[in-house]
Amino acid sequence: MPATHNPQLTTHNPNMFGDLLGNLEEKQKAMKEKLATIIVEAEAGDGAVKVKANANKELLNLSINKEALDWEDVEQVEDLIMVAVNRVMEEAIKMEQEAAQNLVKDMMPPGLGNLGNMFGK
Repeated sequence: MPATHNPQLTTHNPNMFGDLLGNLEEKQKAMKEKLATIIVEAEAGDGAVKVKANANKELLNLSINKEALDWEDVEQVEDLIMVAVNRVMEEAIKMEQEAAQNLVKDMMPPGLGNLGNMFGK
């Protein structure tokens, strides 16, 4: 049976998805560059261990106040490092999610109202 052409199923803009998404790769690259500039910090042990990361979840700095730690208690030192790193990564993830939500909102065509809100915020 030959295929028939149904004009109701034909979109008048064959590049609809290209137009809707724009250049997704470019936007993702720009977002990654922006995330690299968003710096988050966290600490543990009342500042004994401090860490910095960016919203790309890259650890940028780890500093330890030697006087604030009992170096004989290696387990405590390890725990404080893990706590500080986990805290900074949680913050980095929050910043990444916010940036991703904003990217999706920016990609939505005008006139779709609050459709972007289905992605959060």
